[in-house]
Amino acid sequence: MSSLKELRWGKEPAPVAEAGRRLAAALLRRASRLLARLASGLASAPAEPRPEPRLEFHAEAGEPEGALYADGRLVGWLSGVRRL
Repeated sequence: MSSLKELRWGKEPAPVAEAGRRLAAALLRRASRLLARLASGLASAPAEPRPEPRLEFHAEAGEPEGALYADGRLVGWLSGVRRL
């Protein structure tokens, strides 16, 4: 005569804790699907082309000599350069 018994390791989880784990797992799966959809939408969106920067060089009287501008903003000076 044999007896079939289910063997469990550790304590039986409380029903509330088990329900909480199931709820957390369901929420994480849903968030994962949402993030995957969002990521695929971002990956397939075409990148907007960046316009080429407009460069200006000033070596005139009254201007800071050798001043280099990009898109109207001073980015530095080129020392010793009088013309480009």
